[in-house]
Amino acid sequence: MLKIKTPKSGKAKREIEKRAPKLVESGKKTLILQGTKTSNVLNAVLTEIYHLKKDSAVRYTRKNENIRPFESGGETSLEFFSLKTDCSIFVFGSHSKKRPDNLVIGRTYDHHIYDLVEVGVENFKSMESFTYDKKLSPKVGSKPFIAFIGEGFESVDELKHLKEVLLDLLRGEVVENLNLAGLDHAYICTAVSSNRVFFTHCAMRLKKSGTIVPRMELVEVGPSMDLVVRRHRLPNDSVRKEAMKTAKEQPKKKVKNVSQDVIQGKVGKIYVPDQQVGSVALPYKAKGLKRERREAKMKHETNDRAPKKQKENSE
Repeated sequence: MLKIKTPKSGKAKREIEKRAPKLVESGKKTLILQGTKTSNVLNAVLTEIYHLKKDSAVRYTRKNENIRPFESGGETSLEFFSLKTDCSIFVFGSHSKKRPDNLVIGRTYDHHIYDLVEVGVENFKSMESFTYDKKLSPKVGSKPFIAFIGEGFESVDELKHLKEVLLDLLRGEVVENLNLAGLDHAYICTAVSSNRVFFTHCAMRLKKSGTIVPRMELVEVGPSMDLVVRRHRLPNDSVRKEAMKTAKEQPKKKVKNVSQDVIQGKVGKIYVPDQQVGSVALPYKAKGLKRERREAKMKHETNDRAPKKQKENSE
């Protein structure tokens, strides 16, 4: 029998609630780790990917011998780290003679491997090799533009798959509305051939254009590299169907006495009961009111005594 441990502290309960399935999922976290052997180029690539996603990424620097994503049995450690860190995307780097400067980008569903894309890194340029005004450097957590240029992203299966994975890796949290002033960087992916993609990172500079929409200029800030697609593995149809399930949109409950107006916006009705002022108790008795009551009482007594005297005189 497996012993089920229940959280005892409030912090542990909140952490479990964060990891629980939700109707609207929050942004995906990225796990960055490496194999037994890496190169200087690959270490720089992993470090700069971590800096680009610093607000939603976990970086492991120790060597991992048991991780072999495309081999059976080599995914166990990777799935364990995914469950431990609550990350649904991972970037795994390794280097060998057969596959130099190798990157494996993958996604998980229910902390099990969903799909994989293996690319080789060539012509890498780090952020330090670019000279630009440091005021243009992107802010941490800002939303990026992502542009995919080339027909290969629509016709070649490998590049289609790579496009889906890169979108999940780079876009961050999904939002409905954006402030144009908060967009300060863009990722440009260009399909050079059927298996090669040029990737670069640019800062955006807003300038006056004479209209409401400003003119944008792109300044390359790095990193930039060529990604050569080597292997990829698509998810099973059953797993894809299960992962693509969405919750039915629940109809909004009608709020009583609230209506929407085109000009005034939200309009509400407030019902106030009739106020019975005459029966309201006064907070204090005024002196004038006491005197009036006393005079009325005395007048009433005199009226009662007058008829009695008349009766006596008549007798």
